[in-house]
Amino acid sequence: MIELHLILFFMIAAAIIAVEVKDLVSSVVAVGAVGIGLCMAFLVLKAPDLAIMQLVVEILSLIILIRATIRRDLPFSISGRWVFNTLATVSFIVVFLTLAYFALRSLPAFGNAAMKVSRFYIEGIMKTGLDNVVSAIIVNFRAYDTLGEIAILFTAIVGVLAIARRVGYTKEKIDEPN
Repeated sequence: MIELHLILFFMIAAAIIAVEVKDLVSSVVAVGAVGIGLCMAFLVLKAPDLAIMQLVVEILSLIILIRATIRRDLPFSISGRWVFNTLATVSFIVVFLTLAYFALRSLPAFGNAAMKVSRFYIEGIMKTGLDNVVSAIIVNFRAYDTLGEIAILFTAIVGVLAIARRVGYTKEKIDEPN
C-alpha cells in the first residue's frame, strides 16, 4: 500500500500547486496531474475499468480546459519559459516510461489468471445460458457499473460539444473592446 500513499501524496501536492500557481494554464495542467494520479490510484486498487473511464474523462477535460485558457500567441514560449517547459516535458516522459516499464513487467504471464474470481464468473455464466461470456458478465454481474460508465461518457461528450461549439460568436464581438 506504499504505492497508494505515494500517489495520494502526489495528488495532494499537485492540488496545492494548482491552487497556488498564478498562471492559469499551469493550474489546468496541475489539475490534470491530480486526475492522472486518481487514475493511477484506481489501478493500484485493482479497478482498471474505473481507471480507463477516469483517463478518458481526464484527457477530454484537460484538452477542453487548455483550449479554453490558452491563447494562439503562446507568450510563455517567447519569454524564456521554453527551457522550463522542455525540461518538464522530458522529465514527465522519463517518469511515465519508467513507471510503465515496471507496471508492464509486473503483469502475470499470458494465460495465467491474475485473480481467482474467474471461476466464480464462469460458474455463474453457465447458469444464465448465454453463449457470449463477455455479454453474460456485463448483463448479469456488471449492469449498474456499465450503466454508470455509459452515463459518464455521455456527460463527457455533452460537455465537449457544449464547449466546442461556436454558436453566437462573431469576429466583431471578440475584437470589440469592453
